[in-house]
Amino acid sequence: MTQNASFALSRMLQTHPQISKSPFDLDALTECIDACFECAQICTSCADACLGETEHAGHLMHCIRLNSDCADICTTTGRVLVRQTQPEMAVIRAQLQACLAACKACGDECQGHAEKMDMKHCAICAESCRRCEQACQKMLDGLST
Repeated sequence: MTQNASFALSRMLQTHPQISKSPFDLDALTECIDACFECAQICTSCADACLGETEHAGHLMHCIRLNSDCADICTTTGRVLVRQTQPEMAVIRAQLQACLAACKACGDECQGHAEKMDMKHCAICAESCRRCEQACQKMLDGLST
């Protein structure tokens, strides 16, 4: 997300009438939502770039699948986190764990293609997945305390 979009999201969350009751640290929440939506876009683009690798597309089917799954899970996670009215913590915890797992799997797969096949789009995707994975872990750690 751009700096302006992140600022707007932070401002929006600060104005939410339920934010004072939120169990989340506002900075960590904003960072995680940003990371989720960025990762969803990057994964979607990486899947498309993998499809464009006409010589290797058959070998990239698992990567494309993981990109698509990760994009959908990240989008859903960001949407769940942005809603602050009466959050169900068990659902949020499960969603964060699913996002973390999807980002780890996709990041690992893309990292392998970046290293073995010098696919720069996969390197960028792996980086975005790692950022999102870390942001989700930070949120989970905050829920545990």
